[in-house]
Amino acid sequence: MTAATRRILGSGAAASAVLVLVACTAAPVPRPPAATSSASSSAEPGEATVVAQDLDVPWSIAFHDDVALISERDSARILELAADGSAREVGVIEGVAPRGEGGLLGIAVLDDYLYAYFTGPEDNRIERFELTGAAGDLALGRAESVISGMAAAGNHNGGRIAFGPDGMLYATVGDAGDPSSAQDLDSLSGKILRLTPEGAIPADNPFEDSPVYSYGHRNPQGLAWDEGGTMYASEFGQDTWDELNVIEAGGDYGWPEVEGIAGREGFIDPVQQWSPDVASPSGIAVADGALWIANLRGERLREVSLDDLGAATELLVGEYGRLRDVVVAPDDALWILTNNTDGRGGPSEGDDRIVRVARG
Repeated sequence: MTAATRRILGSGAAASAVLVLVACTAAPVPRPPAATSSASSSAEPGEATVVAQDLDVPWSIAFHDDVALISERDSARILELAADGSAREVGVIEGVAPRGEGGLLGIAVLDDYLYAYFTGPEDNRIERFELTGAAGDLALGRAESVISGMAAAGNHNGGRIAFGPDGMLYATVGDAGDPSSAQDLDSLSGKILRLTPEGAIPADNPFEDSPVYSYGHRNPQGLAWDEGGTMYASEFGQDTWDELNVIEAGGDYGWPEVEGIAGREGFIDPVQQWSPDVASPSGIAVADGALWIANLRGERLREVSLDDLGAATELLVGEYGRLRDVVVAPDDALWILTNNTDGRGGPSEGDDRIVRVARG
């Protein structure tokens, strides 16, 4: 095994992951250099390989056919990744006004459209852009508004977008520093929204003429669905508990009345909670009968079996620093996006990176 790889073994619904790594210490952890594309393609199951580096505050990964697209928060750039790990600029999203945690955040792809959630001068919004050209020459068409008017702030912007198995667009929206708004059904803050791909309100949404799908959220940043269509979301707590939630249509998840598992009538408790110093969960994905959760402050990847949502295995602890996103690539590998250049991490040479974990 070279310095560019680490091994995660035995993942899957029938077996827990086993991790081989060095202990996390207070000192900076040396991070492996980028590997070549040939090393990635020949990686054994469980092997972790760096396939891209030198990204500038990346936030989200989405795939257009076999091409990886990456959003950069502060530059507002959309990049496409070549097979050799090099990146080229597809376009710059106009109207992005980065500040604090705000900027160009989540992206998603449906058919030949790229969807982007971003912070503008006055609000958070989602726009979509037709993707034109072929791999290596992709470009963005004109902007089309999907939704606007979501409160923006220096933090708690939410920002994850994803298409559910029903074909609808879901978006996580933070409370933008106004906790009471999370309980206000007339506000879009502190919510998970559900829209048609064009931005209309689906007739079967839980609240009439409203894009709100669930509420009582502080700063949700991960969305994923299992094969049965159950929806999961990761959420930043305040000082006590970060959360993993199973999302129900019309559900109230308690913020700011409760944080974490409270057992109070009228609120839906998380299925798992963690202290923020070992968590700050962001992007999540479903693979091998498990949820995979990227953690920022906790600098680790968590595996949560779908058969036991109250337990977890911790992986890659301290290996790559802050982890912002995790997705399943077209070749079924996990791709993990680091986030050490965002002003809160300790970047090393080569940050930020995409780490590929091969699966069996």
